[in-house]
Amino acid sequence: MTLVNYLVLSGLLFTIGAATVLVRRNAIIMFMGVELMLNASNLAFVAFGRLHGTLTGEVVAFFVMVVAAAEVVVGLAIIVSIYRARRSVSVDELSLLKN
Repeated sequence: MTLVNYLVLSGLLFTIGAATVLVRRNAIIMFMGVELMLNASNLAFVAFGRLHGTLTGEVVAFFVMVVAAAEVVVGLAIIVSIYRARRSVSVDELSLLKN
């Protein structure tokens, strides 16, 4: 595969993830969309790193994966605590937490 193929795939994955975040109202599905966008950016980083013949893309992708893992742990803990209190993970109902 060429660089263009990797970048097209990365752009497609990022677009699907962004559409998921914008359209869906379930917090868990939105997290999946964010993770899809992060993985799309990782694919682009690795593709550019391979093009230039350096390990920079892989290193950046590794750090993005580490940060994404920490984000998922914290985010899912918050979602589980909200579900226990409200019995719903709908983003529309999360604005009720202000009161």
